[in-house]
Amino acid sequence: MKTYKYILLLLIIIITQRGMAQIHTEAIEYKDGDYVLEGYIAYDESIAGERPGIIVVHDWMGVGEYTKMRCEMLAKLGYFAFAADIYGKGIRPANGEEAGKLAGKYKGDRKLYRSRVNAALEEMRKNNKVNKSNIAAIGYCFGGTGVLELGRSGADIKGIISFHGGLDTPTPEDAKNIKAKVLICHGGADPFVPAEQVKAFEDEMKNANISYKIISYEGAVHSFTNPFSGNDASKGAAYNEKADKDSWADMKRFFSEIFN
Repeated sequence: MKTYKYILLLLIIIITQRGMAQIHTEAIEYKDGDYVLEGYIAYDESIAGERPGIIVVHDWMGVGEYTKMRCEMLAKLGYFAFAADIYGKGIRPANGEEAGKLAGKYKGDRKLYRSRVNAALEEMRKNNKVNKSNIAAIGYCFGGTGVLELGRSGADIKGIISFHGGLDTPTPEDAKNIKAKVLICHGGADPFVPAEQVKAFEDEMKNANISYKIISYEGAVHSFTNPFSGNDASKGAAYNEKADKDSWADMKRFFSEIFN
């Protein structure tokens, strides 16, 4: 019951803030080659001129309410948020089984995954409200893997944040291409991203001499930022209110450090 009350409170806050801050939201159609995608943008219309841009890569459920909520929260902070669509326009999984198949397709083809995230980055760069010198990317779960692959592709951005994302990659040598500072917000009890995967990632970053930081939130399991993931930690994925709030605060500090 506490989790649902928190979800309701979040929605009330976002609706209220949207009115106060003049938050504009819009679905945006764009392409990766000939493949049609549909992302989502959010920004504060009351802010004049350019502002930092944040690519948001969705979890395995695609561009849904949770991703849109995060974009609007970023807009309230003064950023231009662009939710990347990895799956394609109209392709939205109805359940975990469908989501697993879709996510597996891209995790199994990192070249394609990188192409999808880079397409969103290039689309966002076209917008005159975005400061092209101040861009970062954040991702949740499946999307955490995606923003790291964006960095490994050599994308010219300032920062990368993975929230309870997979840290593995078939090409760790590509870490040498990363130009951004990296922040990993990791559930300390996440069974899907075990200690050996974290250690391999640390070795990858150190070998490539990348500026990175891992923050581990005690007791948090996978999907700890998502109020819609329930509260049964025994399932391995559950919401953790403290870890959610702490990681959001850590994100804000990280942005204040990387943006001019």
